[in-house]
Amino acid sequence: MLQRIRKIHAVDAGFTLIELLIVVVILGVLAGIVVFAVSAFNNDGVTAACRSDVKNVEIASEAYYAKTGGWAVDMNHLAPPLAAPPYLKEIPNSTKYTVNYTAGSGTTESTVTGTLTGGGTC
Repeated sequence: MLQRIRKIHAVDAGFTLIELLIVVVILGVLAGIVVFAVSAFNNDGVTAACRSDVKNVEIASEAYYAKTGGWAVDMNHLAPPLAAPPYLKEIPNSTKYTVNYTAGSGTTESTVTGTLTGGGTC
């Protein structure tokens, strides 16, 4: 009798369909968690890039003012070909955020702001 039971279990080796389905569901849940975690890092990167571009335009604007005694009319006057020497390597251009420059007048400083495409400021 014991030999017959051992013979049945020897042939019945492997995983059941239910066990395999449970493993697939667990892997799917873990993959979903990872996707949301990675997308948060991407948003942080876009915000950091926006802040960096805003700071670069602010510094270029202040350098222009220090050299010329007046504020640049727009960002085009801070970058080539209108600026000689160029204060910016290139004008910030991204589909994920916009950098806005408003020229100052007299001793009033220029303002630079950043707006994310999905809404919010950086």
